[in-house]
Amino acid sequence: MKLQFTKQNILRGAIIYSAGDTIAAFLLHEFSIYRLVGIMLVGATLYAFEIPNYFAWIEKRTLSLSGIKKTLAKTGLAIAYFNPIWIFRHLAFIKLFSGNYAQINGNLLRIAFWSFLLNIPISFLANYLIQNKVKLDWRFIASAIFSAIMAVYYALSETIFQ
Repeated sequence: MKLQFTKQNILRGAIIYSAGDTIAAFLLHEFSIYRLVGIMLVGATLYAFEIPNYFAWIEKRTLSLSGIKKTLAKTGLAIAYFNPIWIFRHLAFIKLFSGNYAQINGNLLRIAFWSFLLNIPISFLANYLIQNKVKLDWRFIASAIFSAIMAVYYALSETIFQ
């Protein structure tokens, strides 16, 4: 499998992830230029690399499947990727770029866990659509838009699940 890391995805990752997080930051009165630049950097590098490649791996891994098995496998594998550890890592990046290092702790992992659990119905529907209705070349942008919307939820979930 040839790894993907395109200029388009780098730009999309920087813009979309930072836009969602910036909305969340403004809603929580936590906007910081360091946070904005940090999330842009993560979106343009880590997320722009790992997410499209994981989606390509899902496509390759499910080639031999068909029907409902393929649909559920693709959806389940996508949900498995965006698990509580992924959410924790994203929230940890926010804390890191906001200068709140002491808040990267077990409580943040608990928040990520509950955020993930309560989000499963929405995540299932979104990932079903992304993995089964969107062409592979467009899945990263579709997922990034969904993640940007969810960034607002993840940021607010810290307040909700405290």
